[in-house]
Amino acid sequence: MIRAFTRSVPDSFAQALSASPPDPPIDVALARAHHAAYGAALAACGAVVETLAADEACPDGCFVEDTAVVVGARALITRPGAPSRRAEPAAVAAVLARWLELVEMTEPATLDGGDCLRLGETLYVGRSARTNAAGIARLAVLGLRVIGVELPPGVLHLKCVCSPLGDGRLLLAEHSIPSATFDASIVWVPAAETYAANAVAIGDHVIVADGYPRTRDALVAAGFTVHAVPVSEVRKADGSLTCQSIVVGA
Repeated sequence: MIRAFTRSVPDSFAQALSASPPDPPIDVALARAHHAAYGAALAACGAVVETLAADEACPDGCFVEDTAVVVGARALITRPGAPSRRAEPAAVAAVLARWLELVEMTEPATLDGGDCLRLGETLYVGRSARTNAAGIARLAVLGLRVIGVELPPGVLHLKCVCSPLGDGRLLLAEHSIPSATFDASIVWVPAAETYAANAVAIGDHVIVADGYPRTRDALVAAGFTVHAVPVSEVRKADGSLTCQSIVVGA
């Protein structure tokens, strides 16, 4: 069984972290409608979706991916790089503990799950402003080979420019990270559509951001059934698709 864990959008999402103040501001009601569409897409991909309650003290709480890295039956509960997000993992850990063995991360390590990308038995990890060397080192507890990846200037997380598609395939934005970095077959995202390089693949289905036709065509040509969902409001909070769920069992 494939499970997908999400977390509802709080009213405080209007104050979520962003590299620059969004203009127009985040529309929380619209963000909730988009989040519902995302959950429906996960279900259409074959996942059983469980949604955690929102916490008004955690404006970025709907970005659950950053709170845990799951490999097999084990989950590393992270210590997010942004101090304002340190309260987020506890609620996620309580839910994951029903299914998985949990491993904790302690100070001074920091790591965001959005920096972690698994291909086979290798975990690629972005060296970012949110993920430090101690956080990367802690990933060894999950039993995979860990490879650090240098990120292009201005890129928040590794998965902002690439995401796994399963079966040794990788969705990768042109002119971002050299393809030789990864042991994978590449499905290319045009540089003009870089934002669409963040996608959620489950089997032969993939969830993509709406409005990126060339990326959609490339994925269809690669044999995927594509589910496009709106992302305007999470994008204002520097978010995208993978960050809104933790998929277990895929």
